Amino acid sequence: MAENDWKKRLGVVYSTNPDFQYSAPAEEETATLSPDRQRLIVALDRRNRGGKQVTLVRGFTGTEEDLKTLGKTLKVKCGVGGTAKDGEITIQGDLRDKVTALLHELGYTRAKRGN
Repeated sequence: MAENDWKKRLGVVYSTNPDFQYSAPAEEETATLSPDRQRLIVALDRRNRGGKQVTLVRGFTGTEEDLKTLGKTLKVKCGVGGTAKDGEITIQGDLRDKVTALLHELGYTRAKRGN
């Protein structure tokens, strides 16, 4: 069933050759930069969240696994929930100062507090 996933093939012109096998291009993950080279911005967001405030950490360059590891570390240290996906870490509540301080402790010297 996974080989017949039509959403991955949208916009593809089909061949009349019965032996043709479609192969999707492989997605490349960028290598994770060292913490002192990461330029992270810690900002507050209220949009589309029912009035709730969340702290967003943007600008992470690296693999999804490293992003999730950093997100888990920040969530545990702050004692709150959140998520890490699509190159962004979301932490519940207004914790901009605390998250910025934690990032500096972890070696992310170029992390800055946004709005």
